Amino acid sequence: MKYLLTVCLSFLLLGVNAKKPTHQYVRVNTSYGQCVIKLYNETPLHRDNFIKLAKKGIYDGTLFHRVIKDFMIQGGDPDSKNAEPGKMLGEGDVGYTVPAEFNDSLFHKKGVLAAARDNNPDKASSGCQFYLVQGKVFTDEQLDALEIKRLKFRIPESQREVYKTIGGTPHLDRNYTAYGEVVQGLELIDAIAAVVTDPNNRPLTNVSMTVKVLRNREAKKLEKILNKRTAS
Repeated sequence: MKYLLTVCLSFLLLGVNAKKPTHQYVRVNTSYGQCVIKLYNETPLHRDNFIKLAKKGIYDGTLFHRVIKDFMIQGGDPDSKNAEPGKMLGEGDVGYTVPAEFNDSLFHKKGVLAAARDNNPDKASSGCQFYLVQGKVFTDEQLDALEIKRLKFRIPESQREVYKTIGGTPHLDRNYTAYGEVVQGLELIDAIAAVVTDPNNRPLTNVSMTVKVLRNREAKKLEKILNKRTAS
């Protein structure tokens, strides 16, 4: 009996001390495919809020209700669940906002997850609505013009290279909080961005989603794959 208790205690301690994944991840499933999003640790308020809503199932059954090709796909409006065809969406919320969490190292490259918001002086984020960046590829001249337009705004050279190759939406930097990025299934954004929309940018055919948080075991397995990809 004493031996059995020792073995059980050892397994419990191993479970407690098991190394957790570096980041938290969510999987977004749609009829157009799926993607996996890594949530940034540098934006803990947005990260934790998104995880909380996903675990509660708030996003399940909501639509990507605003789609603009070469810009972004937006979702997370609770009012979009079972919304009638043609109904204008985008005003739904969960009764609170999230303070802005701007970080110069986090920028609006293609595949970034960021928080939608209304026009408010503090640039506080919607408590639930988000968008995934598709964007477009920029030239040096276009990026220079953006810097001039925004005066003291300067795009780091490393980020310029991303905007010139992968693309994104640099004019949203420091205006909307970026708090994650797609690490698998980037093509999902292109697929949804190509759908036919009405004059309010709502897809004519509903694009609903489910959002699930990856368990630690699955997240650790994913991180091994991502680390190998980065090293190669």
